[in-house]
Amino acid sequence: MSDAARNARTQALLHAPLLPTLLRLAAPNIIGLFATTLVIGYDGFILGRLGADALAGVALVFPLLMLMQQMSAGAMGGAVTAAVARALGGGQVEQASRLAQQAVLIACAGAAVFAGVMGLGGTVIYRGMGGRDAALQQALAYSAVVFGGAIAVWLTNILAAVVRGSGNMVLPAALLSGAAGLHMLLCPLLVFGWGPVPGLGVPGAGWSSVATSGLVSLVFLNYLARGRGAVRLGRSGWKPNLPALQAILRVGAPALLSPLLSNGAIAAATAFIGSYGTAALAGFGVASRLEYIMVPISFGFGGALTAMVATNMGGGQPARALRAAWTGSLLVAAITGSIGIVTAIEPALWMNLFSRDPAVQELGTQYLHIVGAFYGLFGLGLSLYFASQGAGRMLWPIVGSVARFLLVAAGGWLAVHVLHWPIGGFFALVAAGFVVYAAIIGGSIWLGRWGVPAR
Repeated sequence: MSDAARNARTQALLHAPLLPTLLRLAAPNIIGLFATTLVIGYDGFILGRLGADALAGVALVFPLLMLMQQMSAGAMGGAVTAAVARALGGGQVEQASRLAQQAVLIACAGAAVFAGVMGLGGTVIYRGMGGRDAALQQALAYSAVVFGGAIAVWLTNILAAVVRGSGNMVLPAALLSGAAGLHMLLCPLLVFGWGPVPGLGVPGAGWSSVATSGLVSLVFLNYLARGRGAVRLGRSGWKPNLPALQAILRVGAPALLSPLLSNGAIAAATAFIGSYGTAALAGFGVASRLEYIMVPISFGFGGALTAMVATNMGGGQPARALRAAWTGSLLVAAITGSIGIVTAIEPALWMNLFSRDPAVQELGTQYLHIVGAFYGLFGLGLSLYFASQGAGRMLWPIVGSVARFLLVAAGGWLAVHVLHWPIGGFFALVAAGFVVYAAIIGGSIWLGRWGVPAR
């Protein structure tokens, strides 16, 4: 790509009409992450054919797997996108390349942490979440594969973040879509087997995910090493660079708390539900899986918002950055809210995809009746979280995440174990968590905590 083309992409972020530019940037992200969304539902559909124990086992692993995905793609990935975009917005091409190299080192460290913690402590963690007997064994089998291959996930998400930071949303979307398509062919083959290929059961879905992520990461590495975009990995020596690391970690390190707390809330809820038995755990796992679909939808716009807000902040246009944040976030709230309302009215549209077990259906239906109507606020809070990464203002998003976690974890413990509320009361606390999360993040931005008044 010529220097003129690279500069034109940055100038569009700074000066082109806001809404069309945001939609142009978000569209490929949404397409790519819609493919990821399909994979989330598709895996549940495939594994649901193996029975309630398989669904329950995967429900135990899922919050931790999504924690890794959100830390690598959303928290640290968003920080990488923001740092690269700010550097390019300020005309610092060499700095952007140094940031990309440091991002790869961060990916290797993050993968090592997840592989080590889950490899050594998985049994204790899943038992603490309510895993027992066959469900626990299924969880451990699946976990060993997906966390053993953590480097593939981390590299894919961090390298995609580098490319997005340069304003190129098309390549990550195309590769994610291709990986999703390949996974949808490979997953049932490895789970059930066919011809000479033996069926691996639940671990087969994990092997498929790791293999497709590994392939995508190799394509990203080739693209960046050859310097086909605004950033080139090989422009300086491969060694830690403290200023570049600090530029990423000052946003990325505190941002890691948000998915940790968000998935901690889900893990705590899973532990409470686990006391009601395997069927209840499976029903909650299926119903709450819809919440994770809100994340890629929000990230579809969120990745564009991070790049646009960061570029405009770096280019000295904070008011335009703020307008972009609200425009994109309100669109996300409308999309996720519509999905939530539909499933709150007709939970069977979602639940029937995964299980016909009456006990599983009953609990999942009750959850969606209560929580589904509040998914719009969850989407609003998430998209403003991504925009805040671009602005480098992470205090209030973290406060919102802490408040949500405390409401679900501490409030849930009181509701279930002390006050002995019916399960519907606990689900109402989950919904209230979304309200608090969106109110704190949105309110802080509206009151000018970015240093830019909303009005």
